[in-house]
Formats: sequence, structure tokens, C-alpha cells
Amino acid sequence: MVNPAPDPVARLLPGQLLARGVCRHLLGHDFVTLEEVVPAPGLRVDVMALGPKGELWVVECKSGPADYRADRKWQGYLDWCDRFFWAVDADFPTELLPGATGLILADAWDAEIVRMGPETPLAPARRKAMLHRFARHAALRLQALRDPGISPSGL
Repeated sequence: MVNPAPDPVARLLPGQLLARGVCRHLLGHDFVTLEEVVPAPGLRVDVMALGPKGELWVVECKSGPADYRADRKWQGYLDWCDRFFWAVDADFPTELLPGATGLILADAWDAEIVRMGPETPLAPARRKAMLHRFARHAALRLQALRDPGISPSGL
């Protein structure tokens, strides 16, 4: 008897499951995504999304109230995106989240944008730098998939 392939979703942590659903949903809005992106030293966003018009969104995935309360860096992410969102599951007490941010309800399979984050357009120089960082990060991830024996810097 042949063993079935392992379920890749079974290995993911709760925040990673939310990120998966968010990325799947945003693709339906013509946004491409990267997970665990470092926009600046000391910061790492859960999901960065690039839209069809060059817009950049950041989504922070929180698996529960304790995960949210432990996040002391999220306001630093606002300088690196046009819109900011929290992604949580349906059981999360959303009243804990700041009202002036976007809200996405998600699970491992899909998501729904419940509240659009306010638009705060990036300055042109910062946008150019972030688009460059996004492209390099995506290319490095692809290279690492093609050649798993290497460890490209920047990941």
C-alpha cells in the first residue's frame, strides 16, 4: 500500500493557517503575497501583499488575544504599507483590535475583508524601495525552492 502524501496544512501553526487563508483570498483580489517579510531591521510582517496598481498592504495574523497583546511592533509596520490589516479567526474578540485598522476574518482556506484599513499612501521613494525589496524577496524564495541546498542571504 502506498502512503498518501502528508497534508501540508497539518504542519502549519495557527498564525500560518490564517496567513494561508489571507493569501488565498487576496489572490482573488489580484494581490500577490509574501509571508514573513522584513521591511526594515527589527520588523517582520506576517503577510505583505502587492496589488495590481502597485499598492502594498500589510496583514498581521493573530491566533488569539495573547498573541495580539504580545505584539509591540505593529505600529512600526504602518510606515511600510498603504493599508494595514489584522487577520483573526471567527472566535477572536475583535473589540480588542484598534478600530482605525483593517480587519480580515480568516481560516486556513479563505478569508473575508470585514473592514478596509485606512489608506495612507507611501511616499514614492519608500514605495520604490519596498517594491524592490518585495521582488528580491520573491526571487530569493523561488531560487531557494529550485535549489534547496543553498541559503540565499536576505531570507
